[in-house]
Amino acid sequence: MADFTGFTTEALDFYDDLELDNTKAYWTQHKAVYDDQVRAPMVALMALLEQEFGPAKIFRPYRDVRFAADKTPYKTHQGAFVAVGEATGWYADLSAAGVRVGAGFYHADAERLARYRRAVAEEVHGLPLERLLAKLRRSQWEVGGDRLKTSPRGFTGDHPRIDLLRHRSLVISKQYGFEPVIHTPELADRIRKDWRQARPLVDWVLANATG
Repeated sequence: MADFTGFTTEALDFYDDLELDNTKAYWTQHKAVYDDQVRAPMVALMALLEQEFGPAKIFRPYRDVRFAADKTPYKTHQGAFVAVGEATGWYADLSAAGVRVGAGFYHADAERLARYRRAVAEEVHGLPLERLLAKLRRSQWEVGGDRLKTSPRGFTGDHPRIDLLRHRSLVISKQYGFEPVIHTPELADRIRKDWRQARPLVDWVLANATG
């Protein structure tokens, strides 16, 4: 396996152009760029992180368009996900916007979502989560995820953690964008540090929702 040396500007340009010309003709003409400058470095990057966090799934570049209104065939980013529970773990991707990392739970079925909301509602579990997310925000993480616009069934709008109760997924993310580090081997250390910082959230989710 090749050493990880960072992502090239050619990789960013590949996705910049793909957003403008998302066709089989473009993909066929530039597939070698995808293989050499996008996928191979992502595989090498995840291999460096595997010992501490676990093996990553490198997502396929093809979109599932069977039931989609948007029929463009190719994803405009290359994602990788380290799963440690049901739809729970660490994430990284490369796109025309640069590099982004994340962590949390990206989906939960009805049973796991009910577990999550029970934990959030209880002071013993909900308060630590609230404090943890506040600490992560201070470290430049953005808190997001799919959310209900109204209060979930069984909870009133005046609950002290109603914003967290509305979540159907809970993720944190950091955008590195075009910082010089993304073009260097040191990107692996940067991601390792941030994923370590996100570990308490992943552990909370495993213990209280999706584990």
